[in-house]
Amino acid sequence: MERDAVDRLREKVARLQTQVLRLKNKVARQQGKLAEKDKRIAELERQLEQLSKTGSNPSPVRVLPPFVKLNVARRRRSRRGRATGHVAALRAMPRIDRHEQVPLPKDRFSCSICPECRCPLTRLRRHKRIVEDLIPSAVEAICYHTASGYCSRCRRRLESRANQQPPAANVPHGQLGLNALATAAILRVRHRLPFRQISQLLLEMPGLRLSPAAIVKQIKRLSRWLDGKYQQLIERMRNSPHVHVDETGWRIDGKNAWLWAFTDPTFTLYHVDGSRGSKVPTKLLGRKFNGTVICDFYKGYGKAPGVKQRCLVHLMHDVKHTAQQWRSFADTPLARRLMRWCRDALLLKKQWDHLPDAQYDLEASRLQHRLDRLIKMHHENGHAQRLHKRLRCHRDELTRFLWERDLSGTNNAAERAIRPAVILRKITGGNRSLDGARAWAKLASLVRTADQQGLGVYEATKKLIIDYWATRGR
Repeated sequence: MERDAVDRLREKVARLQTQVLRLKNKVARQQGKLAEKDKRIAELERQLEQLSKTGSNPSPVRVLPPFVKLNVARRRRSRRGRATGHVAALRAMPRIDRHEQVPLPKDRFSCSICPECRCPLTRLRRHKRIVEDLIPSAVEAICYHTASGYCSRCRRRLESRANQQPPAANVPHGQLGLNALATAAILRVRHRLPFRQISQLLLEMPGLRLSPAAIVKQIKRLSRWLDGKYQQLIERMRNSPHVHVDETGWRIDGKNAWLWAFTDPTFTLYHVDGSRGSKVPTKLLGRKFNGTVICDFYKGYGKAPGVKQRCLVHLMHDVKHTAQQWRSFADTPLARRLMRWCRDALLLKKQWDHLPDAQYDLEASRLQHRLDRLIKMHHENGHAQRLHKRLRCHRDELTRFLWERDLSGTNNAAERAIRPAVILRKITGGNRSLDGARAWAKLASLVRTADQQGLGVYEATKKLIIDYWATRGR
């Protein structure tokens, strides 16, 4: 027993000696920095003394406000474009709609002459110059002459309606047609234009006079029409094997809210809510969701249904930023080994199709053992203890992607899905009402999903509207 106690004391003394040596090195570095500062101060005092002797005033030092970021050093960039020898990436040859003859000027003998000096031209050639241009758009007002009759069985009046005619409404002015509705929705959702700019654009290009408030009303109207398609997206998400999830702040009439993004390669779902709690993903994913949720380390995802895969890029960013702020953490073994482990894990997943199965399984098992060794390490630094606790709590949620082919180890898909919304938030500052925010979320979900599936955003939006009119718009 005494020998064990002596051994423990010796180990403790050794740790303390190591800590003292580390502190001595830190003190030596700080003394070196102080010496450099003293040298710089002496140099500045000498320059100030010389300026005072010559009678010239030193130029004031410009102090930047705290919100201004410092300039980043220019990096060496690679040559743009494809490598030498690759086939050029050109626009596809367009379909010719009309041909126009452009002859040379002729003299009285019908001979081609120079337009500058009127000299006869020889060695004549013919050329084809293809030009693509836009046709100036115009507003087309259509008057549909319909008929109606009363049905005694349905007990309501039914009115005839054309395929591209919106549901009849008794308004003192004309209704917006299919193309106008789809264009306004895409300009708002896809191109993130404010309502006033959409109104100006429609007035200046096709000549459609429409107030910003009318566009807001039509956007909300569209969202009500397409609510069924939005619910189908929710059902598709609940049947997905894995879903990327992320959230960001939102503003509704000057009050804080949250925008949630759920995505996989085939769909994207946006949802605006006043809560950031776990009840939001639980409600949208459903309690019976048995897929994998790829997310960051926010605690709200812990109670969400399904198994989790935590984002390794978020973990690497946390390690990097903590090391930049705290030199004591940067000197710990955990900072270096954890960054190296994350890089090796992501690199191994990229080699899924190139390594034999046995070799891949062996490398993945080795990575798991390395992670276990990191978890068993003892740390004195407070930031290292915080990250160590995270590793211990989420051990199985860090390596699940190594064993599933289509599962990603990063949450980049959700980050990319939420980036357009962040840009819209910077442009418009958010929404004025909860109904407007939810209308935008529904339309943005359908538009981005159509874009992911390669359906063509404009035609897909028109088809969604026509489908609703054909089934429920009567």
